[in-house]
Amino acid sequence: MYKEIIVHVDDQETTVAVLEDQRLAEVYLERSLNQRLVGNIFKGKVENVLPGMQAAFVDIGLEKNAFLYVEDAISGQQHQAAGGNAGKLSINDVVKQGQEIIVQIVKEPIGTKGARVTRNITLPGRNLVLMPNVSYIGISRRIEEEEERERLRQLSEKVKPADMGLIVRTVADGIRESEMAEDIDNLVHLWKHINNRNSRQSAPSLLHKDLELIQRILRDLFTQDVERLLVNSQLTYEKVIEALSLIAPSLKNKVSLLREENLLDKFSIRQQLAHALERKVWLKCGGHLVIDQMEALTAVDVNTGKFVGSKNLEETVLKTNLDAAVEIARQIRLRNIGGIIIIDFIDMIAGEHQEQVLTALSEELKYDKTRTNVLGLTQLGLVELTRKKVRQSLRSIMQKDCPYCMGTGRVLSEDTVSFRVHRDILEEAEKTPAPAISARVNPLVAAHLIGTGGSGLRALEQETGKQILIQGQKELHIEDAEIRTVYDKAEIERLTVPVHVGEEFRVKVEEPHAANPYDGIGRVQGFVLDIEGGGALVGQQAIVEITKVFRTYARAKILGS
Repeated sequence: MYKEIIVHVDDQETTVAVLEDQRLAEVYLERSLNQRLVGNIFKGKVENVLPGMQAAFVDIGLEKNAFLYVEDAISGQQHQAAGGNAGKLSINDVVKQGQEIIVQIVKEPIGTKGARVTRNITLPGRNLVLMPNVSYIGISRRIEEEEERERLRQLSEKVKPADMGLIVRTVADGIRESEMAEDIDNLVHLWKHINNRNSRQSAPSLLHKDLELIQRILRDLFTQDVERLLVNSQLTYEKVIEALSLIAPSLKNKVSLLREENLLDKFSIRQQLAHALERKVWLKCGGHLVIDQMEALTAVDVNTGKFVGSKNLEETVLKTNLDAAVEIARQIRLRNIGGIIIIDFIDMIAGEHQEQVLTALSEELKYDKTRTNVLGLTQLGLVELTRKKVRQSLRSIMQKDCPYCMGTGRVLSEDTVSFRVHRDILEEAEKTPAPAISARVNPLVAAHLIGTGGSGLRALEQETGKQILIQGQKELHIEDAEIRTVYDKAEIERLTVPVHVGEEFRVKVEEPHAANPYDGIGRVQGFVLDIEGGGALVGQQAIVEITKVFRTYARAKILGS
């Protein structure tokens, strides 16, 4: 398998794509507005202890309190003291209301749920994971040679700090004792630093922030089996080379800089991402999958579709199911689906065919670094598996509940659409000599593009060297955008500010002002009017007079209805 990692960086978003034989297998997105929390360590305060749920809520300084299960609340010392009775401990025996404790986020907050945390801290390094609170040695299951596993176990016992645990990662296969000792020293030093901060700070507070996306990729994904890593940013390239000089110098020759290239288009990543959000997935043989994601369960249905086979029905079904098994494993990784997954393969009569399909699925899932368990066939002939939920799914990052159908469907978020429109404007600016570019978009997208106080619009105009005319049109679907060039000076002036002080208009008060509900928002040709006192007239028509005009909006007062 030819494996490569693509890193595309722009001002608003960093995209890391893992390609296997030129097909998108995993994707990681990091936006300035949506920072990753898993791995961060906090000093928290226990707010509520709930014996009926065997859990506690912990204030760690986020919008919602974190959730701590009893099995995650038992510290290493408590576990050792309880011995074989640790599993019988109640949440009341483990934590008390008002107690300050160190916790680590193991699951991102999703929807209305807060983050899930644990007291069993883990500090991942390049080759090892240090567990400061438990005395334990584990070897990655992906290291299969028994002789090497035993060698690593002996090395670990030799260098392991007292009363601490280690997990040897897959990348440590063949590691020398000196490298292992150096990794441990770095991780122990980090743990001491975290404890020092804990002694100086009060709860709630952040004690340790996990690495940024690029650093995590180098630590967790960039191994010898990766053929190359491509970067489009000079600054990021220099950071990658600097980091590899410390953790894996032998991998530096696999890194290449494709300066300023659009790697998302070059490798069809954007197109493959779009397909990863679709409900129907076509198979090579002509069959297809239907993937329905819910909060706790995902159902995958396999269909023969256009595939009619060439021999008999059993062979047609087997071929479709084998292709489906490979694609399902890829889609689970790509979409980052977690929880319970139920697969409805096409019914197979022969037991050996069922075994073939389950084996194919299990083999493909070995490429998945997230823990997955295939539980086998249910009584109804369905395949059941579970996959650990660690971070948000691709769908929850790139989409949000549709405001047009009240959540029964999905649309792209205004963040995602505004990023796309931003790129489209940049591309149009490069092609045209026109002095201005007009973009008609949904008001939610317009607000994101314009930014607070017009900061986004100013940055866009500075970047393009052209006048950018953003018009919010409520009748436009949130995913639609109409971009065109404008040459006529009179039209540019009219679109820039279509209203003037003293003019009167009859407008509909569309919504209350986001920051000041006393005022209302109306629009003239997509230009925002902040209507003083209009909050009480939402949904009604009003006659208003323009009192002040700014670059991105105007203020108005109500004259009558």
